[in-house]
Amino acid sequence: MPSMLDRPAHHSGASPERPLAGLTVLVIEDSRFASEAVRLLCLKSGARIRRADSLQAARRHLSVYRPSVVIVDLGLPDGSGLDLIRNLAGASPRIPVILATSGDDRLFPAAHDAGADGVLCKPIESLAVFQASVLDILPPEQQPAGLRAVPSEIVVPDPIAFHDDLAHVAEILSGSDDDRTLDYAAHFLAGVARSAHDDALEQAAERLARQRALGRSFGTDLARVAGLLQDRLDKRAAI
Repeated sequence: MPSMLDRPAHHSGASPERPLAGLTVLVIEDSRFASEAVRLLCLKSGARIRRADSLQAARRHLSVYRPSVVIVDLGLPDGSGLDLIRNLAGASPRIPVILATSGDDRLFPAAHDAGADGVLCKPIESLAVFQASVLDILPPEQQPAGLRAVPSEIVVPDPIAFHDDLAHVAEILSGSDDDRTLDYAAHFLAGVARSAHDDALEQAAERLARQRALGRSFGTDLARVAGLLQDRLDKRAAI
């Protein structure tokens, strides 16, 4: 007999202050900083949260239980989130809410085509936007009763999570120089920097990604990214 975790939870116990109570959210996200933002949003909304940091980990989670909401990052270390969205959208029974997330909104049309119900553009930090993105898609029988409060809160994840992401990228860049790894690191770093509002690092990472995509020389850009990374890691270590 399947456990309760195998079924989408009914929207019980929801209130204007905790409109997502009774829901379980699976966030598939490789960035600890972005995951921490979603964790805070779920906590303030009353939802339970689980996290997978890769497609492989997500499939392990989904083989055991069925969440109410799945949030899929489109750029993951072991492939595209589009593939998972396509599989989830075609499954029966279907997960009630499938959301795609990315810092690059040019990817969202492909996410909709794959079957995503909606999108969340990084940084994901507005409590009102997060709640509306889920509640506007939930089927009627899972909607909370009564009027919905519109919160104005913006969540701010722990800076330690940002530091952990930067250390992860620095380790990747120092340990490998193959094309796929460099491309992943550049896109990952651009997304993390965008979520943390680190404009200089975001622009440097995006330029590195563009140079690689165009097949141009990127040594100078890679060195700049590495320097900015080290600068931020050194500052954190000095605190």
